[in-house]
Amino acid sequence: MRTFVHGAAVWDVACPRRPSRVAGVTMAGFRVRDLNALRMVPHPAVTLLLDFGTGSPVLDHAAGRQERGSIVAGPGLGSGGAVWARGENVECVQVRLSPVIARAVLGASPADLGGAAVPLGDLWGRKASRIREQLSDASSWEDRFALADALVSRLHEAGPPVDPEVAWAWHRIVGGRGLVRVDGVAAEVGWSRKRLWSRFRSQLGLPPKRAAKLVRFDHVAHRLVAGEGAARVAVEGGYADQSHLHRDVMAFTGVTPASVAGEPFLAVDDIAWPSRETPAHDGSALRDASRPAT
Repeated sequence: MRTFVHGAAVWDVACPRRPSRVAGVTMAGFRVRDLNALRMVPHPAVTLLLDFGTGSPVLDHAAGRQERGSIVAGPGLGSGGAVWARGENVECVQVRLSPVIARAVLGASPADLGGAAVPLGDLWGRKASRIREQLSDASSWEDRFALADALVSRLHEAGPPVDPEVAWAWHRIVGGRGLVRVDGVAAEVGWSRKRLWSRFRSQLGLPPKRAAKLVRFDHVAHRLVAGEGAARVAVEGGYADQSHLHRDVMAFTGVTPASVAGEPFLAVDDIAWPSRETPAHDGSALRDASRPAT
């Protein structure tokens, strides 16, 4: 376990020693004595927050809604800077799921989440309570990661896959860091733009153009956190100019690129998620770049 210190933020962070048995799954463990108003920055993955500590994390939404404890959130949660996390004595395992495998693991499409956070018990029922008890009883972080991975693996094996064309389109977007044309991706899989749009959104929870924008934003946001200049990031990130980057960052986070560079939610990734691009896909795009059968 390592300690992450960033301004006033002081968190203990644990990472599993071995990768998940399921491609497209990454996880990290967090212990935070005082989680004070953490801005949730949109990310291109479905997030499972498995709470097990004596405290309880709270998500506050700009509209006044709150969720407590274990939650599941679709890709892009926090757009516009509308969601903040807080809590005392928080202990949790955070699991990031590629949208391609999320439907099988959750037992529901990410589209059913409506871009929001949902109490995990609403989806999993008693399974959510059982995994919380098991994580609480575990004696080490490695045991907790093994418990979470075993559960995800069982659910993934039993759940329905997405269409191979949809999976391929997602891999294409991620592999291109969001710099792809949706019409071109549709042509590559042999579908009409309308058909790809409909299947992609219903199975992954967001339309392909939004997915491309989110993947591109995630990539450039981490470059800003790494200290790269906004002008260079804008040019190399495929934005028309620095003003375009500014507008996109503001739309996703509600703050400027300079402010995003100091966000703890992103800065912790070098410790918690050393292979940041992994949860955005399941790896098959790298193993097989051929066009799916039609």
